[in-house]
Amino acid sequence: MSHTLGVRQAKKQKTRQALLDAALGLLEEQSLSSLGLREVTRAVGVAPTAFYRHFQSTADLGVALVEEALGSLHPMIAGTVSAAGDGDERIDRAVDLIARHVREYPAHIRFVARERNGGVQKVRAAIAEQLDRFTGEVKAELAKHPESAGWSDDDLLMLAGLYVDQMLMTACNFLEAPAEEQDQVARVATRRMRLISIGSRHWLG
Repeated sequence: MSHTLGVRQAKKQKTRQALLDAALGLLEEQSLSSLGLREVTRAVGVAPTAFYRHFQSTADLGVALVEEALGSLHPMIAGTVSAAGDGDERIDRAVDLIARHVREYPAHIRFVARERNGGVQKVRAAIAEQLDRFTGEVKAELAKHPESAGWSDDDLLMLAGLYVDQMLMTACNFLEAPAEEQDQVARVATRRMRLISIGSRHWLG
């Protein structure tokens, strides 16, 4: 019995992932608000009723895509900020991480960039929640650094938000830039984050 349940669960998970992958491909050409579930199920080769075994709506599917796009980044971002080295080294690692993630998951990043201000409120809220989590996690790591001594929670949250906003902007810039301009995007992003870092050192002064 347990083997049968395991096979069924694996098949269900495979179908769910196929729906996510198909939707992501279709969303290269349109927004989530215009995506029909029949388009998705047709691309996978399953009946429309099968969609509802995995998602209540295309908005729920969009929320799952947000988690897929950004969820795995939480430990990596926190680890980059908390890792040994000075501020410039941490910034270099952050820019490298963003560039690598965009190269590996361009469709996911394009989806997040478009839907952050898109027409599906539930997905906008999911993206905002993920970004708020990033900000809170970066704040927690910044608070551990000696240079953050004397900073209030509100000021640390503001600083973390500046870094997260810049990371998101950098991801979008990497996504849009042709291959020959990727190094320039990295240089600009590094300079901008270093400017934030320099300014933060004088904030309490």
